[in-house]
Amino acid sequence: MPHPPHAAIDGDNAMRARIRRHDWRQTPLGPPEHWPPALRTAVDMMLHSAFPMFMAWGPDLVFLYNDAYAPLLGQKHGRALGERFCDLWAEVWSEMVPLIDRALSGKPVYFEDMPMTVVRRGYPERATFTFSHAPLIGNDGQVAGLFCTVMETTRRVAAERRAAFELTVSDALRPLSSAEEVIATASVLLGGELHADRVVYAEMNQASGRFTVPRGWARDGRGMTQPSYSLDGYGPAVAAALRAGDVVRIQDTACDVRTVGYRSAYATDGVGSLLVVPLVKANRLTACLGIDCAQPRHWSDDDLQLVRDLAERTWAAAETARAQAELRAERDRSRNIFDTIAEGFALFDASWTVLEMNAEGLRICRMQEQDVVGRNHWEAFPHTVDAEPGPMYRAVMRTRVAGSAEHSHVFPDGVRIWTEVRAYPMQDGGLAAFFRDITDRKLAEEKLVEADRRKDEFLAMLAHELRNPLAPISAAAELLRIGTLDEARVRQGSNIIGRQVRHMTRLVDDLLDVSRVTRGLITLERTQVGMRGVVQEAVEQVRPAIDARRQRLAVRLPPSWVLVEGDRARLVQVVANVLGNAAKYTPEACAIELDATVHGDSLQVRVRDEGIGMDQDLTSRVFDLFTQAERSPDRSQGGLGLGLALVRNLVELHGGTVGCSSPGLGQGSTFTIELPLLPGAVAEAEPEEAVPAGHAASLTVLVVDDNVDAAETLGLLLAAHGHQVMVEHEPLAALARARAAAPDVCLLDIGLPGMDGHELARSLRAQPETAGAVLVAITGYGQQQDRNDAFAAGFHHHLVKPVDIEQLARLLDGVAAR
Repeated sequence: MPHPPHAAIDGDNAMRARIRRHDWRQTPLGPPEHWPPALRTAVDMMLHSAFPMFMAWGPDLVFLYNDAYAPLLGQKHGRALGERFCDLWAEVWSEMVPLIDRALSGKPVYFEDMPMTVVRRGYPERATFTFSHAPLIGNDGQVAGLFCTVMETTRRVAAERRAAFELTVSDALRPLSSAEEVIATASVLLGGELHADRVVYAEMNQASGRFTVPRGWARDGRGMTQPSYSLDGYGPAVAAALRAGDVVRIQDTACDVRTVGYRSAYATDGVGSLLVVPLVKANRLTACLGIDCAQPRHWSDDDLQLVRDLAERTWAAAETARAQAELRAERDRSRNIFDTIAEGFALFDASWTVLEMNAEGLRICRMQEQDVVGRNHWEAFPHTVDAEPGPMYRAVMRTRVAGSAEHSHVFPDGVRIWTEVRAYPMQDGGLAAFFRDITDRKLAEEKLVEADRRKDEFLAMLAHELRNPLAPISAAAELLRIGTLDEARVRQGSNIIGRQVRHMTRLVDDLLDVSRVTRGLITLERTQVGMRGVVQEAVEQVRPAIDARRQRLAVRLPPSWVLVEGDRARLVQVVANVLGNAAKYTPEACAIELDATVHGDSLQVRVRDEGIGMDQDLTSRVFDLFTQAERSPDRSQGGLGLGLALVRNLVELHGGTVGCSSPGLGQGSTFTIELPLLPGAVAEAEPEEAVPAGHAASLTVLVVDDNVDAAETLGLLLAAHGHQVMVEHEPLAALARARAAAPDVCLLDIGLPGMDGHELARSLRAQPETAGAVLVAITGYGQQQDRNDAFAAGFHHHLVKPVDIEQLARLLDGVAAR
């Protein structure tokens, strides 16, 4: 059976909609209904793929792509569809021609981590891609285009390259004993890695207040125009930023406002773009590491991090080299010199006797000088014999090649510390060791690992939570399809489907809420809100769950005069989430208390339960994303670990705080929300009582949706509620039907073919027969901007799919009553 002409692009994802809306008559492909079957099949395969894909068809290689590929286009996404390949990716076309020719000759192409310079965000950037080109065969059996699966590997390749570069730098700097050699070597390596024209490591002379350059590097061999210089010569804005310890990142010195009036200095030194990282030690600007190019350049965050890391490494290596040189030249110098070093330092002789250890080293080791100096190292530090520093020390002593190790040690009081130890051979046969406390870094790494583990658990839970409702929905739908059920069984199946759809909708809403909050996109509709009504509404929302578990709920409402400034719906969500969490983790027939009281200028809402409780570790992170009290395979208590994270963010957006306490496992928990009161405000009016269901008259309702199943089922539901329903799937047919029937209410989908819902609403407003009709937008788009667009187009109401039928019924009853 042949496919309909638009079968390949029917559906509801973004690219299908974009392809449907595109004016293909202006492209060599022509209208989709004239596309050959081979092209339609290839487009359908591509749009169904979750991997980034594109295809280029015909002699002009007209470009089509799927949703997953859109992020790779950057700013080109808006114009890419229907463009010629050579025009869309003009900057890499010459590199791609041989690969494209190979694919068009019928041979597959695969390339891993191919580097390219692309322009997709307004500036050239280096990126890497792994992709495969496959020939597309037309209806005549000849190659008609190519099909490409592509993954951007820029971040992974950059991370691998950076790790390799850090290893190269470490290996190159380790044997150097001169600070100038360290600086020169680091500069050469950095300049080559970032393809810069010049690298300058400048050190501040505290006496003169001027910078000097011990050793620099330039691709063309040029140096600085003067041996020392003042930062003020390059502009007060640049100098002030560096003295404050801020990075200076200038993409184009000829245009940047910070270089106005000083551009001649940059031109003299041939500086077109500049990236400078200051090194502030002991609250003083000590040095700067700068790289520049003769031409304007975009400095990425990866460039900045690489320069920052190398600046610290260069400074540390240079300081270490100077300290070593000083030790070799003046062994009898006072050990106070080493006490000024920000790292631990120790000297061992060839028989492992500790000759010296500075104050920082003694502090890190938690020891006194008399307990260390003069003793054998292995006796003073027995825990290092077989730990990481032990083999490293022995290897350095034996091979006379510097080494390093990281070491974890737990002190008798239970405090754990991580240290990084570096050992260098001395001329007299002994060793010099430098070590520093890296506990904070290690703890941060452990937290990242824990966060990654919790993320994996969350994804597993999400898959479970989304699959669970599908089973009863599928079973109920199959029973309804068979059509042999009595009315009670049909009603039971319908209720099952409704409950599971509402459950999935709540999951999706929670995910969207957390995403908006964590990205700072949520906007509060701030008004004066009476907290008594907020608490009452939250209790009403959670009451069914509490009653189902036969729990005893005691509620102490706040005084009626208590007002806060905020978003009423979000405040109800906060209280309902905390109360629902208590119900979830409290056994059946146990007590829950909600106590809202005024303390000074704030309102405290406390929810106490007799639930499972929690240990001290969990109370400190219970408001973190994806955290739950317990995780069991049966997921009997459900949830995704999003609710309390959402509570904390929403409370903080209202200027409040939220906390949690528990005596321990099995002893219940207490959650406390504190919100600032709004003094001197007028209490909000009580909401109007809703029109009782079942007393409204029948309405004439027009349903317009190009999704046939969605439109027909909605029409059946409305008809079951006693309304006269008309269903249309095309906008123009809907306009004609509306002129003839003059409906009371129009339910319009937004994503309609040819004429979208906004334009259809404006057309209905312009017709005398429908100028007074109530227009309701039915859409899958629920952002605030989508609501604003709908109201601007003339809609009275905005409902998000899947539509809450009870909410829609109340809306129609209200229209009928008026």
